[in-house]
Amino acid sequence: MNISIAKKITWVSTGAILGAILVIGTSVFADNQTNSISKKELSSAQVKLPFDELRAFVEVYEKISHDYVEPIKGKKLLEGAISGMLSSLDPHSAYLSPKSFKKMEEHTTGEFGGLGMEVGLEDGFVKIISPIDDTPAQRAGVQAGDLVIKLDDQPVKGKSLNDAVKLMRGKPGSKIKLTIIRKGESKPLVLELTRAVIKVTSVKHKLLTNNMGYVRISQFQLRTGPDLVKAVAKLEKENKKPLAGLVLDLRNNPGGVLRAAIQVSSAFLNNGLVVYTEGRLPESKHKFNAQPGDIMSGKPIVVLINEGSASASEIVAGALQDRKRALIAGRTSFGKGSVQSLIPLNNGGAIKLTTARYYTPNGRSIQAKGIVPDIMIDRVKVEKIKKSEFGRIKEKDLEGHLENLESKKSKLVKKESVKNLLAKDFDLFEALSLLKGMAFTQQMGK
Repeated sequence: MNISIAKKITWVSTGAILGAILVIGTSVFADNQTNSISKKELSSAQVKLPFDELRAFVEVYEKISHDYVEPIKGKKLLEGAISGMLSSLDPHSAYLSPKSFKKMEEHTTGEFGGLGMEVGLEDGFVKIISPIDDTPAQRAGVQAGDLVIKLDDQPVKGKSLNDAVKLMRGKPGSKIKLTIIRKGESKPLVLELTRAVIKVTSVKHKLLTNNMGYVRISQFQLRTGPDLVKAVAKLEKENKKPLAGLVLDLRNNPGGVLRAAIQVSSAFLNNGLVVYTEGRLPESKHKFNAQPGDIMSGKPIVVLINEGSASASEIVAGALQDRKRALIAGRTSFGKGSVQSLIPLNNGGAIKLTTARYYTPNGRSIQAKGIVPDIMIDRVKVEKIKKSEFGRIKEKDLEGHLENLESKKSKLVKKESVKNLLAKDFDLFEALSLLKGMAFTQQMGK
């Protein structure tokens, strides 16, 4: 072995040891809190380094540096090695360069640039976990479960997830073509999307018929919990009395901040367990409980989920299902039951590392299984039957009929908008029907 290689082995070994020590002091991404580690825990957590493999690594590094067809910077090689090491673990562990880390922080606060969809890797292709509401991806018709095989003219196969995401990002207003494979389609689809600055409104609400409320959570952000409470309060103010029931829509919600999921669950529970996590390190084992105060005061709740509901969405659905606080309707969720810790690095970047699995209050692991709804709603296409020009004659059709003095334009507009919403959203229509039945049953039981 020459002196150059020996020096490099020493340097890499030392760096790896320091890296192992630094990694122990993790900060859980879900809560953004840094965990302190005692010297005893630090000592027991250190692992024996594979010296032979490190020697092979340095040998490969030297060969690439000297023999590769084009000059390549050492920084790029080492970042590639780190990225490969993490991506080989599971689809959710990843290395974030300083630039990527900054973009992730923007993402959790609700504003970032791109196409507006949560993605992962499957068989070397980019898999759409879910499109985000009111974004280019949703408007173009991208669906949960789609596999992206080309970005413009560049094949996705063989690229890392970070590289694929970089290609999808770009100047707002610029266009990109996505070639996708979709289940049920005989050939690939080509969709053209226009990049935009993505501003995610996490919580939206709407008053439905019969004193029923509707709250849509598109993503779990830092402010989602308080925003949900405000949304319900606004609905009750608009309704001028307490709601008789609530539809909580978590469809195509890819997840987000764990703390927000716990706050949302807690909003509908008076106490008790929401979720717990189990991992190898003591600090990865947590139990999260609800705080007293059900904002719906025991009124019925229907939670809508589908194959695009993942992670934090599944925590909420699982907690409310196990605690028998809500009826879960829709289709089986995505099945992401793991917790990622975001560990900042000295270079300004970070690693996103899977450190635990989470479990519902009844001890169910959702990993690769998902939440199975209490009521399944198959994906169907509903078409409105065209009305005949000559329908039945009603009182309002008679010349000189008396007007209904209680009818106001604002009420008519609101009812019409709700009617249109249900006509184009069969899942919501079914959820509202279930909610009405639950509210009636509860009222009759008093």
